Amino acid sequence: MQDKYSPADVEKAAQSHWKAIDAYKAVENDPRFPKGKYYACSMLPYPSGKLHMGHVRNYTINDVMYRYLRMNGYNVLMPMGWDAFGMPAENAAMANNVPPAQWTYSNIAHMRSQMELMGLAIDWSREMTACKPEYYKWNQWMFLKMLEKGIIYKKTGTVNWDPIDQTVLANEQVIDGKGWRSGAVIEKREIPMYYARITDYAEELLDYVDTKLPGWPERVRIMQSNWIGKSTGVRFAFTHDIKGADGALIGDGKMYVFTTRPDTIMGVTFCAVAAEHPLAVLAAQGNPELAAFNAECKLGSVIEADMATMEKKGMPTGLFVTHPLTGDKVEVWVGNYVLMTYGDGAVMGVPAHDERDFAFAKKYNLPIKQVIQAEGQAFSTDAWQEWYGDKEVSVVTNSGKYDGLRYKEALEAVAADMAAKGLGEKKTTFRLRDWGISRQRYWGTPIPMINCADCGSVPVPEKDLPVVLPEDCVPDGSGNPLNKYEAFLKCDCPQCGKPARRETDTMDTFVDSSWYYMRYTSPGSNDAMVDARNDYWMPMDQYIGGIEHAVLHLLYARFWTKVMRDFGLVKFDEPFVNLLTQGMVLNETYYREDEAGKKTWFNPADVDLTLDDKGRPQGAVLKEDGLAVNIGGTEKMSKSKNNGIDPQAQIEQYGADTARLFTMFASPPEQTLEWSGSGVEGANRFLRRVWAFGYANREAFAAAGSPLSAVAASDAGKTLRREVHKVLQQADYDVKRIQYNTVVSACMKMLNTLESAKDAEAAVLAEGYAIFLRLLNPVAPHITHVLWKELGYAGDILDAAWPQVDPAALEQSEIEMMIQVNGKLRGSIVVPKAADKAAIEAAALANEGVQKFIEGTPKKVIVVPGKLVNIVV
Repeated sequence: MQDKYSPADVEKAAQSHWKAIDAYKAVENDPRFPKGKYYACSMLPYPSGKLHMGHVRNYTINDVMYRYLRMNGYNVLMPMGWDAFGMPAENAAMANNVPPAQWTYSNIAHMRSQMELMGLAIDWSREMTACKPEYYKWNQWMFLKMLEKGIIYKKTGTVNWDPIDQTVLANEQVIDGKGWRSGAVIEKREIPMYYARITDYAEELLDYVDTKLPGWPERVRIMQSNWIGKSTGVRFAFTHDIKGADGALIGDGKMYVFTTRPDTIMGVTFCAVAAEHPLAVLAAQGNPELAAFNAECKLGSVIEADMATMEKKGMPTGLFVTHPLTGDKVEVWVGNYVLMTYGDGAVMGVPAHDERDFAFAKKYNLPIKQVIQAEGQAFSTDAWQEWYGDKEVSVVTNSGKYDGLRYKEALEAVAADMAAKGLGEKKTTFRLRDWGISRQRYWGTPIPMINCADCGSVPVPEKDLPVVLPEDCVPDGSGNPLNKYEAFLKCDCPQCGKPARRETDTMDTFVDSSWYYMRYTSPGSNDAMVDARNDYWMPMDQYIGGIEHAVLHLLYARFWTKVMRDFGLVKFDEPFVNLLTQGMVLNETYYREDEAGKKTWFNPADVDLTLDDKGRPQGAVLKEDGLAVNIGGTEKMSKSKNNGIDPQAQIEQYGADTARLFTMFASPPEQTLEWSGSGVEGANRFLRRVWAFGYANREAFAAAGSPLSAVAASDAGKTLRREVHKVLQQADYDVKRIQYNTVVSACMKMLNTLESAKDAEAAVLAEGYAIFLRLLNPVAPHITHVLWKELGYAGDILDAAWPQVDPAALEQSEIEMMIQVNGKLRGSIVVPKAADKAAIEAAALANEGVQKFIEGTPKKVIVVPGKLVNIVV
């Protein structure tokens, strides 16, 4: 055994051993694990090139869970794969003039090697890569099955169009309304796209948030519910006699809107329509100014969140519709905040009771009519008040027959009146929209459709799957390169046999991540998307990932699972039983700012800090030139802020166990973690102490036979066992709660106890160290593996049982009791555990620290068994 801790040697030895025995290969129904399966999975990474500290933290949390559960008799699965399709690979390909495939596969190989250096308990035999045909074949197969059932359909959708690059841009490629590469003003365009009917499952998705996801964080369940956004209201029509060029009434003389606030219907003072609405198009035909405004509205983002925060602009159309209840004429405006793709592309404007409408009315001097009132509140048009839009406190007013009604009563009354007129009905709607899965980009799963001049859009026959994506294209920013790839495009129509062209749109990468975790369960399954092995492992027992995926990824995975269930592929309703959203990793930021306001960010490793006498930063300079830099505060590690820490550099300097130990100790898993160089050094010092203790006591352990349990005869031995098992008791409780930071803290306390032990039997010391090594093993598996072996403990620590608290060790022959005089703490005594009340009273009254507070005979002595003595004088 080496006398000094050498992380490189220790970790090489441990990892070689695990590889030689294929330690982490999971087998269904493995008889070695009597408690059955446990599937713990981290969200798969995008292969960006190298791991970051967020990855290290995420996967270490998973790994600690794996090792703890395995030691407790569970058959644990921890797989890994790659979210390998998507826009970043195309961007990198353009920057480096290489095919995305080449860049992606190179990154995967490097990141896999980094994961192996971390010692993660990954079953690599189950590795999946989203850009490989054997995986995305099943995306295509599922697409065809969903198309056949009507769950996938085709319609026109609004996209961001770059008129210079002649390509569709993702929302994140639109910056301030302009293309990220060309700088061109982005247009909204309507193009044919494929959609998945997730709205058919909206009610079930919402219901199951409350009934079947108890193991999810409350805030994630709230986010899911809000995104689905169930609303009850009234869909109704304003009538009109406006005709188009063909002489027919536009929309059969009805302009429909949906409102969740029918109690405010008598407060409508205008209506707003989208620029694409037929009434807006008609009005613009003879109005160049309005036509220009409509064109402006078609530029910019199509993101709903952006629409909510953008400056509200409008222009009157000169057209009027008729209020269905009052008969009043209502002016129609075009509003840049109204989307044709949401609802009917028109909204009723009630400025008195909608904050957006209030701002719009104030800007354009439109009428504001109060129609609800709250007790004790005065209404004014000077400024918006929160109660103006609060349906829970409001009573209808200035609304004729509806006056005095509360919200729910008004809803029912207005819905009934609209139905009687044949102009509307009560309706439940959802904020959730059908999932547009078409992407006008190259690096993704090809949509298995063929476009024929005679037959239209024709599905690729199942026998011809997969439609293989060529991997030698190099995007140049001028649109989808598949549109120029004749070998891919040319095909024959499966229906008529005539020459046809393949669909060049690819699937949204959320498709890849909607079911990958099930493919892990069925590696090598060539004839089915998933096989019987999926029934063994799923649903997943624990999913681990960032809060940034709390809505769309999880929602799409839940939807995809339900479709697979309805197709008879799986037997469960929800894919993830428990969810843990780990916190972000933060670090300090430093920058300089030029005269134009542009900031240049510097990595913390390149900066020297000046500290005050309390260790607080007072200034910073760049090491390279010694000139000052600004301290930007603590933020999430990111490339943009250049404040990341390279995990590989940390591993090379300190070892993987140090990186793992620090990330687990510095913060509870669900909270943010602030990086600390001194904290990393402290973690490394602790591991050196761990090694030094084992080395110093190697002969004593060898002589004692390195037992896993012992009986103490001496008082010192009993005390040591008691302290070790007390710490173990708390750590065992914390590890079950996934509070790994306090488990590490317990390891530190236990080592302190072992180091300070005097005169305890060697067998008791060996037992305590065996408990300590197993407690530390999930967090620092390399050093504990080697120490376990070198010190002669039986078997492999990987298969050792989790240490159990010995109740007998916690038994005490003596107990400490606090002494209070008139309720104030004045001292303590140690008495035999079996001492009676009289003996305890006598010992308390005889205590020197207590006697000076007592004069004469006390009025009363109260003994609380096992805890305290209260003397009343």
